[in-house]
Amino acid sequence: MATLPVYRWRLAPDGYATRRQLRARGLRPGGQDVAAQLERPRRRRGPLVAYLYRVDAAKPVRPMTPAKWAALAKANTARRTCPTCERDAGYVIPTSLGMCVTCAFPEPSQAVRSA
Repeated sequence: MATLPVYRWRLAPDGYATRRQLRARGLRPGGQDVAAQLERPRRRRGPLVAYLYRVDAAKPVRPMTPAKWAALAKANTARRTCPTCERDAGYVIPTSLGMCVTCAFPEPSQAVRSA
C-alpha cells in the first residue's frame, strides 16, 4: 500500500488543490483518489489535515439542472417558513428556536403593560 505525500501547511507544490480550491476554479475531484495531504501542526493536539487532489485530473463541475434548482428553492422555502404561524419569516428559522422570532418571543399585550 502506497503512502500519501505529506506537505507542511502552505508548502504544497503547484498542481495540487483542496476541494474548496477546486470548486473556486469551477472543478471537482471527479472520482480521483486523494493525491497528497497537508498538515498544519497544532499545540497540544494532533495536526490539522487537508486532503489534496490533482488539478490536471479534476473535472468540471456539473451544471445545475432545472429540477435541482427547483428542489433547492423548495428546501430554502421550507427553512424560512415558520411551523407555528406558517408565514415566510424572511430569514432562515433558527433551529434552536424551532419557530420565527415573533412566535418565540411575543410582545406582552398593552393591557398588561398599563396595569
